[in-house]
Amino acid sequence: MAHQSTAMQSQVTFGGSNNLANDNRALYLKLFSGEMFKGFQREAIARDMVMKRTLKGGKSLQFIYTGRTTAEYHTPGNSILGNSDKAPPVAEKTITCDDLLISSAFVYELDEVLAHYDLRSEISRKIGYALAEKYDRLIFRAIAKGARQASPITATNFVEPGGTQIRVGSSLNTSDAFDSANLINAFYDAAAALDEKGVSTDGRVAVLNPRQYYELIQAVGTNGLVNRDVQGTALQSGNGIIEIAGIKIYKSMNIPFLGKYGTAYGGTTGVTSPSNTGDFVSPSIEAATAVSAGSFGAQQNYGGATAFNNTCGLIFQREAAGCVEAIGPQVQVTSGDASILYQGDVIVGRLAMGADYLNPAACVELYAGTATAPAAFS
Repeated sequence: MAHQSTAMQSQVTFGGSNNLANDNRALYLKLFSGEMFKGFQREAIARDMVMKRTLKGGKSLQFIYTGRTTAEYHTPGNSILGNSDKAPPVAEKTITCDDLLISSAFVYELDEVLAHYDLRSEISRKIGYALAEKYDRLIFRAIAKGARQASPITATNFVEPGGTQIRVGSSLNTSDAFDSANLINAFYDAAAALDEKGVSTDGRVAVLNPRQYYELIQAVGTNGLVNRDVQGTALQSGNGIIEIAGIKIYKSMNIPFLGKYGTAYGGTTGVTSPSNTGDFVSPSIEAATAVSAGSFGAQQNYGGATAFNNTCGLIFQREAAGCVEAIGPQVQVTSGDASILYQGDVIVGRLAMGADYLNPAACVELYAGTATAPAAFS
């Protein structure tokens, strides 16, 4: 019987083995990794909208900002040795990598045995979502921060454009942030400001709260933003607004929005808060200020909730912000003795990144509900 059992076992196909090798679970962890990456890539939109660099062998990365140069008439007989004003002026922007960002879960082996679905695959997606959510939130806050800054060029007699802040509407009610006519006016104002500051038209994007986006779609009959020939299909798919003034529009729950992330409801006469939303869909912006030397956490000031009490949208070009990655999205899983000791595995998704504004002229912050633009912070 023992011989027969061994013979039968040798014919069993283990779907988790790699090229019929002895480890019959080798491919399962790779499946998990793939699910984590899919979850991250599906949710993260800011990563490809800004300047991203890989950080190796250092704690920070230097970005060079070059100001404008001038033209002057040549005097016959004079040597040409560069402009007399020594243009162009150059400044730097340094972005430091924040500390390790993780999302983890413990998977009890018995739960996997009893579950009728792929437990690890489901957990992996949620880990990817968590990392992507944090990634986007930090970048969007850095862009809002940049919109409030002056140019990094401070050389005497050189004037370079800083960031732009545009008021949506004219009342003191945050409901102005959801009015389609107000938003359209703000878009054209932003486009004009970017043009005036010499910002390239290539890569201009806007990120709005989903309710703002859908408000634009519902008003297409009067605002003329969508060709009537494509209204039916476009509106039903929720993608009726592609761009305004050459600015491609995205929607995200991760922009800083009226002191929260995407779920403030517009003041006393604005959008009524839907019932049964639950706190999990309306998180206040956590404090993420620069840490002191030797502390762990964010290495630059991303601003706390009160810094964004009136922020209601972002418009920017890809030079607006930079992101450095020391460790891209990765997954780690315990095995061996650790798995035996705890009868399960700890699954960790991790990344190490940092973000900050680069060119303030490429940053536009929309704000509502106040006559005074949100204050700058460093």
